[in-house]
Amino acid sequence: IQVARCFETVRQRCCRLEQDGQRTRERLARAEAEQAALEVKLKHARKQVEVEIKKRHRVEAELEKQERKLQLVLESLMQEPWGSGVLSREQCSILNALVSQHLGAALAPGRRSSAVDESCQSLLFHSDISYDRTDDDVVRS
Repeated sequence: IQVARCFETVRQRCCRLEQDGQRTRERLARAEAEQAALEVKLKHARKQVEVEIKKRHRVEAELEKQERKLQLVLESLMQEPWGSGVLSREQCSILNALVSQHLGAALAPGRRSSAVDESCQSLLFHSDISYDRTDDDVVRS
């Protein structure tokens, strides 16, 4: 009878361990599914950031092109003789102010908008992120 009780105790313990193992496997499956979903979101976010950065570069290039055109127009207007009647003295002073203040700073080499800091761009690429599964404590059976 005592041996039968011990066997029953061991059987019940095995059943509990099997249930715990099943719950753990289910939790692991849910965690892996969540990880996969998050990886997909991360991939989409990286792609979106890449697209936005490309758009930004195109817009900045277009802005610089337009600023160069404006600079050429202003220089052309400024080279007109004062007495030609094309520009009044007030218009000339406005153009001088524009040329000296705004465009000189605007056309500075390497000028970029500080709205987005791209220095952390490398953090967004998968090749920089590694996950080593050998350190996992979970042993799969």
